[in-house]
Amino acid sequence: MSTKSLKQKKKLSGTTFLLMVTIGLFILMYAAGMIVFANQGFAKPQMFVNLLISNAGLLVISCGMTIVMITGGIDISVGSVTALVCMVCAFEMEKMGMSAYAAVISALVIGLLFGLVQGFLVAYLDIQPFIVSLAGLFFARGLTAVISTEMISITNETFLKWAKYSIYLPIGSTNKRGIFQPAFIYPSVIISIVVVIAVFILLKYTKFGRSLYAIGGNQQSALMMGLNVRRTKMKAYVLDGFLAGLGGFLFCLNSCAGFVEQAKGLEMDAISASVIGGTLLSGGVGNPIGTFFGVLIKGTISSLITTQGTLSSWWVRIVLSALLCFFIVLQSVITSRKNKNK
Repeated sequence: MSTKSLKQKKKLSGTTFLLMVTIGLFILMYAAGMIVFANQGFAKPQMFVNLLISNAGLLVISCGMTIVMITGGIDISVGSVTALVCMVCAFEMEKMGMSAYAAVISALVIGLLFGLVQGFLVAYLDIQPFIVSLAGLFFARGLTAVISTEMISITNETFLKWAKYSIYLPIGSTNKRGIFQPAFIYPSVIISIVVVIAVFILLKYTKFGRSLYAIGGNQQSALMMGLNVRRTKMKAYVLDGFLAGLGGFLFCLNSCAGFVEQAKGLEMDAISASVIGGTLLSGGVGNPIGTFFGVLIKGTISSLITTQGTLSSWWVRIVLSALLCFFIVLQSVITSRKNKNK
């Protein structure tokens, strides 16, 4: 076996190990919840499905975050973009009388515009992604307040039908009366899972996906290989913006409202989900499947604390930050060992 093949095998082993740790941690946490909170219904299939329902928007946004983090970049504007999307959708439907279909288009356009502008600044003007997306964070949040400083609840019939359209599953549980109650999901869950699969295929089986990994691994080497680094980075941020717009709309389907303080800290949740899922902050390594389980871990922590009942909701942030630190240290150890073996 050649030296190059051995290095590739070691790289894959490290990546696979991170993914296995993430999946194992989720299974352990959820199994513990099923045992400790069995009487509160934690073991029911609907409880697991609720994780997907509550975090469908975050899952889509986290996939976009994974894409830009693979290139070695970051986007901390996605929470504010989500708030802007929700506010615009609510304002259009409730104040301007526009249709729910127009709201969908507006959400995607907003995401694409942010992706185009931020991608151009990062890729072609070589401005640090953190600074660019920080400006985007302030701009989107400020624009949300300009539209309206008060909460706008959505009452559009078509939108509410989309939000509450139940798709029943062949699994479920029996209530105290012995009646079988099937578990159900909303369309937002299907959309988010389709996005995860699409991003997985894009990253693993396309030239664009391989280019993202090459740029994140070593940008100078990618240039020497003849890759158009700037154009690839631009595409990554445009795709990230599109997914932020789509994820923002799914988030809006869950909240059915728009207000200034909405989705505060969502960007940190997206970054945490990506890192816990095995995406390196330095770039070059990442997997949407890992991100999927990272989102499930965040949702499980929230569900455990909510079910427990006596702990403050801030414990979600505390536990999530502790896990984030753990995975960053773990990534650092794996990277250091890999560098020593070169």
